[in-house]
Amino acid sequence: MEPEQASHFEAELWRVDTAKAPWHFVTVPPEISHQIRFYAGKTNSFGSIRVRVCIGNSEWATSLFPDTKSGCYFLPVKAIIRRAESLAAGDRVTVDLTTG
Repeated sequence: MEPEQASHFEAELWRVDTAKAPWHFVTVPPEISHQIRFYAGKTNSFGSIRVRVCIGNSEWATSLFPDTKSGCYFLPVKAIIRRAESLAAGDRVTVDLTTG
């Protein structure tokens, strides 16, 4: 079992429109992405990493997804979380993230 890695950061919420629905993400900063990659150990075939996340009063389990172009991880933010925290694309969010 890999040790837990906790991170705290601020980033902008951004949106990607797909054929089925829009997706909202936060980009994990490069230095934190590097630490996560170093300590993550085994990932699934897509390179995603299971995490626990807290934004505002909302906590949930999800996965980080690697972006080979930027070298950072993307954190998806579900609609239920965006509604609960009154978030929209372009908003700055404070993220507490724990791996392991």
